Amino acid sequence: MINLTLKQLRYVEALAQHGHFGQAAAACSVTQPALSMQIKELEEAFGLPLFERTPRSVRLTGFGEAVLTRAKAILRAVDELGDLARAARGGLTGRLRLGVIPTIAPYLLPRIIGALALHYPDVDLHIRETLTPRLLEDLSAGRLDTAILALPVSEPTLTEVHLHDEEFVLVRPSGDEGRPVPDGEALAQMRLLLLEEGHCFRDQALSFCNVRTNLPREGLDGSSLSTLVQMVGAGIGVTLIPDMAVGVETRSADVSVARFTHVRPKRTIGMVWRKASPLSGQLEGMADVVRSAIMPAA
Repeated sequence: MINLTLKQLRYVEALAQHGHFGQAAAACSVTQPALSMQIKELEEAFGLPLFERTPRSVRLTGFGEAVLTRAKAILRAVDELGDLARAARGGLTGRLRLGVIPTIAPYLLPRIIGALALHYPDVDLHIRETLTPRLLEDLSAGRLDTAILALPVSEPTLTEVHLHDEEFVLVRPSGDEGRPVPDGEALAQMRLLLLEEGHCFRDQALSFCNVRTNLPREGLDGSSLSTLVQMVGAGIGVTLIPDMAVGVETRSADVSVARFTHVRPKRTIGMVWRKASPLSGQLEGMADVVRSAIMPAA
């Protein structure tokens, strides 16, 4: 029988995720030699290498990939045991890992953190901001308990709960104030500034303009809504932003904001979590708290 520890399995998962000993060690809050030693001990116990090491990269071997699949299942089951205990005690307590996409986090979190602290004083909230594909990956792997993002995600293993429908607004140079608001087709012919590849908000904006998402758009992409708005203020083009971002992003930019009159682009914001999560009932209650915190400012 092979002796292994949960700590070793978590180190394997971290190293597979980061592909770098130093980054994996930092993510696990241990020193690099400590992580390396644990990985080496596990490989010696198996009698086979888990990772292929080169001067520039670390990647899983075929055997390592098979081990990682089972390690993730074991770690997820262990995490769910803790969730089961929390659910049995009633209410939400202890660490809660919440993921949020970047086009929601800066604008929604200030509204909901106070409400969550008031309703769940015994919760230690840990927040991770990243793109939707990574949030879904972390949910599946058990590294997150729940996430707030744009729906639908259409993952059969996840529960989706509607929170709020939000319109997009047009941001254009201040000199365009009062001009007719273009529709989607007209907007597609303009110099439209968008978030870079990977952001679901980019795809939603392109969908409204009926533009294929795979068209090259060199020089028109930004890494954040703030960057896009500042580019508009500099006269480079126009952009779309979600309504919740208007107050934050336009206050220091020389831009005007216009709302669409006929077809109004929008997105649905929701919470998702694993259907198998023992905390499903508690997360339903948390979704109600978040929804109530959004609505007054909507």
